[in-house]
Amino acid sequence: MRWRMWTYDLAREQSPSYEFLAELCQLSLDAGYNALGLYLEHRFAYPSAPWAHGVGAVMPDTIRQLVTAFPDLQIVPFVNLLGHCEGLIYTEAGKAFREETMKGLQACPSCPEFATLCDALLRDVLGSFPSELVHIGGDETAQLGKCPRCAARVEAYESEAGADGKAKLYGEWFGGLAQRVIEVGRRPALWADMFDQHPSALDYIPQTALLFDWRYFEGVAATAKPLQEAGFEVVGCPALHTYNAAWLHLEASQRNVRDVADGVRALGLAGVCVTTWECGLFGSYPSLIPAMRAAGRELNGDRMDFLDAYEAEGSGEWARLMGIELESLGGSFAFGRIRSSLKCRLLLYSNPFLAWRYHADEYGGPLGDAALDFSNRNDAEKHRFARYCLKPGGDVLARLTFARFRNDHRIEQISVRVRHRTDQARAAMTHAAATRSRLWGTTSSARRRSCVWLAARSAGHRFLRTRPPPHRGARRGRRAGAAFD
Repeated sequence: MRWRMWTYDLAREQSPSYEFLAELCQLSLDAGYNALGLYLEHRFAYPSAPWAHGVGAVMPDTIRQLVTAFPDLQIVPFVNLLGHCEGLIYTEAGKAFREETMKGLQACPSCPEFATLCDALLRDVLGSFPSELVHIGGDETAQLGKCPRCAARVEAYESEAGADGKAKLYGEWFGGLAQRVIEVGRRPALWADMFDQHPSALDYIPQTALLFDWRYFEGVAATAKPLQEAGFEVVGCPALHTYNAAWLHLEASQRNVRDVADGVRALGLAGVCVTTWECGLFGSYPSLIPAMRAAGRELNGDRMDFLDAYEAEGSGEWARLMGIELESLGGSFAFGRIRSSLKCRLLLYSNPFLAWRYHADEYGGPLGDAALDFSNRNDAEKHRFARYCLKPGGDVLARLTFARFRNDHRIEQISVRVRHRTDQARAAMTHAAATRSRLWGTTSSARRRSCVWLAARSAGHRFLRTRPPPHRGARRGRRAGAAFD
């Protein structure tokens, strides 16, 4: 197959150094990949939009260094130019670009200023990444036609009999962006999911565009064939299931990679891109290295079980516990088709109060007891890990195990620091609980949350960052990247 690629999700809690990115590039080559996709969102320092990225974003010079150091590996930018623009539209400078006010993740394709910004972002990316392929996004744009300008355009388009107005709105937007990439001698790529709902949008897309058909729970045989028949080359995209797991659903990931790879070979598609999403919240990318190696061997026709890849690294029992047995506990640890709700509330939204509200009963009951017992057995594996405990009001909310099994002194330092801060936060929570009988009866629920927040904040609890819990209806524009720094 022509494309053997995997993606590194920079957009969620990632601030990689050049050295770490270089390690990933070398891993990619060693594992048989010929391309590495960097999923950027707001974590690339676009020269044209310095307001859009937070601290620790990847710099253009870093990309140029990597390209020079690894000439045999295509480093492909994955840019978001309509959907998944939350890192842009929830800032003061970017709020004018949103499709709906304080809702969703999509910018407005009818906004002239956003069109100008996208042209500038494309120029920035083209100037930093010399890769043949430039991925311009296009997935999950469910808010098409919501704003008044877009709604009017959709209505006008649908005045023609049988027309799909949203398909034309989407097709005109991405057809224009793809054409700009072609004009500078590169090849555009798009996610293909929106063509399931709006197949006539393909009429507006240049056929040189490479379509990425992401299927995380089945193969691509049923969905890629219509795209082929429409004249497009297709890349099949499985996932390592990290976004819906405490760490990684090992067996489901292996099955998905194999199903997609088999479908790609059977249909003669252009290649495979193994995606990873939100690994950096409960897990770590170094802990995925054996799985990435096994997936790379699969793309090269050399099948290897993912668990065997961890066994070869000396971490097979730990991977079995975290990637297979933890899933069997059920509840929020079970395999599912959407993001881990605990992961989102506690880390992605940086709001332990939401986690407390929705998961206190779950983790204070039998599932919590089972998870604690599981964690104790995991401790016996003698791998390096960091554990966070939250005990609001004396009840166990969660005990979350993070594991990094590679012998890295920096991880040991992190583990020691986290345990120290956990002890401080637990003491602060206990103090807050001791005084709540006086506060709870005379103050509002928002005030109660703020009291606990102040106590925990004074202890330096990292999840609370620098913001108190928002009062209902009081969310305002934030500094770019503040929720991700």
